[in-house]
Parts: sequence; structure tokens; C-alpha cells
Amino acid sequence: MLSSAATRRFLSAIASRHRVATLRCFSTDAPPLATPPPAPSGEQPRQQKETSAGASPAEPMRASEDDGPARRQRAGSRTTDGAGRYEEEQARVLRAALPHVVRMGWSESAMIAGARDVGVSPAIVGSIPRKEAALVEFFMDDCLQKLIDKVESGDELKDLILSNRLGKLIRIRLKMQAPYISKWPQALSIQAQPANLPTSFKQRAELVDEIWHAAGDSGSDIDWYVKRTVLGGIYSTTEVYMVTDHSLEFQDAWRFLDRCIKDAFDLQKTVQEAAYLAEAVGAGMGNTMQGFVKRILRR
Repeated sequence: MLSSAATRRFLSAIASRHRVATLRCFSTDAPPLATPPPAPSGEQPRQQKETSAGASPAEPMRASEDDGPARRQRAGSRTTDGAGRYEEEQARVLRAALPHVVRMGWSESAMIAGARDVGVSPAIVGSIPRKEAALVEFFMDDCLQKLIDKVESGDELKDLILSNRLGKLIRIRLKMQAPYISKWPQALSIQAQPANLPTSFKQRAELVDEIWHAAGDSGSDIDWYVKRTVLGGIYSTTEVYMVTDHSLEFQDAWRFLDRCIKDAFDLQKTVQEAAYLAEAVGAGMGNTMQGFVKRILRR
């Protein structure tokens, strides 16, 4: 058994060694800790893998970020090109369907026949919204473009007065419907359907506006609306008259058109003469009465 002095020396040595070990842990002169063993190959960090491949960790990310807009642009371009080609195919089908309208009417059957004529799968007809209406609307737009091209390429209106220019333009446009006159009541019925009315009104408004511009009218006053409303009525009534006209080359319809235009210009002349009379009478009654008479005539 150890003596008390030996016991104290033993405990003192243990405490001394403990203090030395503690100081070595916080000393700057202590040797560095051993490097931990490398991780298994399957768990190698992502950064180390990218670095070992010969590129910095940030480079692949920058390349991906820089390439993103380009990839999106290329993808969008492919989508736009694809949609454009599909719309072109639909237009080809609608144009090829027009010769079949005389026999099949403004129908899906005519569109299918047109698709076969241009070598396109008839299944494309199923993707065209409002099929029969789309065919009629395509025809209306195509006729408007033909009218514009004809006006720009010739001098047929050069030496005519305004009323004759309007009559000639309406006649040119309505003659484009002559080959389809037997099926035109069906087209009018399709245009009158509630789902198709907005487009129908829009197309007719564009047609009337183009006719007025081609005739030389460029006014922007309140009469702009009146002129187009009156001309739209003349065009529509002549169009309906054509459906029941069995005269040679629609001669009765053209005489009806000329009477409508003459009546419209005579009415305008009558209104203008009344306005001049009101101004003359109002000049002797004062500005207040003159303004009142003008307002009455405008109504």
C-alpha cells in the first residue's frame, strides 16, 4: 500500500500531465491535426468533381445561365415558326375549298375536299375554329384584298365623279360574289349567327371604309360616320338584291345600285340646302335662334 507522500506525488503527476495536455490543445505551437481520410469515390463532393474536370465551379453555372435565354429564344422561334406554318396550311385549305363551295356550299365537306386538293390531311379541318364561318370570313378578307389591289393597280376611277366612283367600287366588289351567288344566302345566314356577328360587322365596316378611301374621301368630321352608315346600307341592300336577281349579268342589281346612290346623294343635297336656308333665316333672327335651327336639322 502506497504511503500518503507517494500518493500525493502520484496524484500530482497525473494533474500535471492533464494540465499540459490541456495547454497543448489551445497552444499555437501545437502540431496540426491529422488530415481526415478522403471520402469514398461515390460520395466525392460536387465542387471537387467539377474542379477535377478542369473548370471552376462557377463556370458551368454561368454557361447555363447565359445559354438559358438563347435556348428559350430558339424554342420560341421553333414554336412561332410551327404555328405560322400551320396557319399557312389552314389558309391553303380554305383557299382550295372555295371552288368546291358552288357544289357543296359553305360547309366542312368543301373544306375537306380543299385539304385533299392541296395534299393536306383532312384532319386539319377539325382544328379550324367555327369551320363554316371561317371559310366565309376567309372569302371576305380575300375579296377585300383583291379590291385594294385592283384600285392600286389601275386608273379606272380617275375621271369619275364621286357617286360614280362609289357605284363602280361596290360593283367590282359584288361581282366577286357572282360565282357563289346560288350559295350566298347560306353565307349570309352564317354571318348572321350570334357568334359570327362581331367579325361580320367588322369586315363590312372595313370594306365600306376602304371603298370611301378609294373613292377619294378622307374626311374626319361627324359626317364620317353618316357616310359609312349610308354606304353600308346601300352595299347590303344591293347584295341581297343580287340573290334574287335573274337578269343577265345582274343588270337589274346594278340599276338598283345606281338608284340607291343617286337617292343618297339627292338626300344629302336636300339636307345641305335646308342647312343653308336655316343659316340664311337664322341670320335675321340672331345667333341663338340660328343655333337652335341647326340643332333641329342635325336631328
